[in-house]
Amino acid sequence: MRIKHYLSFLLGGLLMNITAHAQDANTAAADTSHLPGANFSLQGALEMFKKAASPEEFEKLLNSQDNKVNNLDLNGDGNIDYIKVVNKRENDVHVFVLQALISETESQDIAVIELEKTAADNAVVQIVGDEDIYGEQTIIEPSSGDDKATGGTDEKAEQPYFGSGPHVTARYAPTRAIIVNVWFWPCVRFVYAPAYTVWVSPFSWRVRPVWWHPWRPMPWAVYRPYRYHYAPYYTVVRTNRIVYAPRIYRPMRVTSVTVRTRNQVVVNRYRATPRATRSFNGPRTGATRSFSTPRSNGTTRTFSTPRSNGTNRTFNGPTRSYNSNTRTFSSPNGNRQISRQRTTVSSPRGSATRTRTRVSRHH
Repeated sequence: MRIKHYLSFLLGGLLMNITAHAQDANTAAADTSHLPGANFSLQGALEMFKKAASPEEFEKLLNSQDNKVNNLDLNGDGNIDYIKVVNKRENDVHVFVLQALISETESQDIAVIELEKTAADNAVVQIVGDEDIYGEQTIIEPSSGDDKATGGTDEKAEQPYFGSGPHVTARYAPTRAIIVNVWFWPCVRFVYAPAYTVWVSPFSWRVRPVWWHPWRPMPWAVYRPYRYHYAPYYTVVRTNRIVYAPRIYRPMRVTSVTVRTRNQVVVNRYRATPRATRSFNGPRTGATRSFSTPRSNGTTRTFSTPRSNGTNRTFNGPTRSYNSNTRTFSSPNGNRQISRQRTTVSSPRGSATRTRTRVSRHH
């Protein structure tokens, strides 16, 4: 009898292991549906830019295995792709293109860092993810009010500025317009030095730096915690604050036919998904934002927006009903007429009645 129980125990454990492996396989299959940009942290790239003392050091930090910023294998050769940095400058605007080496003849832009000096001691920075990698243009910037994003303990470095003009003290501008001043990031001050020469990476598919050795990409489940490690210090925005930067970058944009072909299905599926039903997992929330428009038959409209604690706020707004009637009173002599219109409005919070009186005279 004990032998039977022992055999049943072993069989149950074997079935559990088989189920677990099947679930792992399903998870791995689901991971293949991720956009290629899931394996490159835009927030991490900005963090490396903040730490670097020069564009050359920035390129080295991007390609360091220890920093866990780059997990891309766009050409599918089983090795991490090298990311080179190409800088271009016009007046007070810099663009730093992050470009993956795909083959001897192909490269693919991953993102572009846009930097603008707006005053003597003010600068603004954003990183824009390429639409072929992230499905759509994705803009990240330092999160306002965070010491790590602003760049140190210097009193001036902790002061935000607003818009793209001269420095303005925080109490004189609306908080919703706060933009982090990155002038005190070492790399920013380095590239605006009078003797600076724009950095163009000397490396290529055949010429790699001696310090760099490719490594195997991590599975999504393993890489994900490292990727989100950088997220709390940066935020996703919809506004491109450096309006001149796209004009500089557009003529120099580089794309790869290989990358576009490999990811065409996943990117097209993402683009075909209505914006209202897309899920955005950012540093401030993991909640899904969904928007439903009202129908003519009076069905309920539901709006769900993310809160800071990751939960959803839902607003239900059924169609309001209006019932109105008009009463008319005439004076005895007939030269004055009073009309009173009573309107009843029904909503989820209750009913309210509004009365409007109109007096007209007749001669």
